[in-house]
Amino acid sequence: MRLLVIEDEADLALALAKGLRRQGYAVDIAYDGLAGWELASVNEYDLLILDLNLPEMDGLEVCQRVRISQPALLILVLTARSQAEERVAGLDQGADDYMVKPFHFAELSARIRALLRRDMRVRAHLLQYKDLKLDANARVAWRGNRRLELTSKEFGILEYLLRHPGEVVSQEQLLEHVWDMQANPLTNTVRVHMNSLRRKLEDIADTACYIETVVSQGYRLGVVALPDPQESLL
Repeated sequence: MRLLVIEDEADLALALAKGLRRQGYAVDIAYDGLAGWELASVNEYDLLILDLNLPEMDGLEVCQRVRISQPALLILVLTARSQAEERVAGLDQGADDYMVKPFHFAELSARIRALLRRDMRVRAHLLQYKDLKLDANARVAWRGNRRLELTSKEFGILEYLLRHPGEVVSQEQLLEHVWDMQANPLTNTVRVHMNSLRRKLEDIADTACYIETVVSQGYRLGVVALPDPQESLL
């Protein structure tokens, strides 16, 4: 899961990102409304944590723009504006939830999980390919009856591949959806984590039964069967 935090208080933004990354999320930060809007318009995020008192562009305007351009993006407003009419305004502009500062990180984390669970009612949270099974809500995966001990990045890679069965997924796509802006596109981190995931799946590259390497393109969960040319002549 990739989150975007738009918060002009640098210490708070960094603390939020640190805590959320420890929980396995990829997190990007913007320190003003305009920069946050630009990030949200060019990247694909699962959830936006949005302050309202922002320089360059007010948070309510960011919320309105995001809701129009990306109606499926979850928005959690986190602000010092505590008046009832201000909460109503935020929800009316498209926010899915509203928290007032000061707050407890544990509650924020619980609300994020609740929003993502709600989203998973639309996006399937139980994913399967062959004997691989993954529960995106509980963040657990199995091969057969054996639970897989995966790192957050390995879990993110497997979830993304399971959500795109039969599709060739590039390294750039995985960097965008499983990592954050701090990831170096020239690094071999995707290959390193992919190799580790394959070892845990006991999936040997030369005879892979789960993840196929498509040379110079990326990876694919499951091999797409090519049509038999003889059948096309019948």
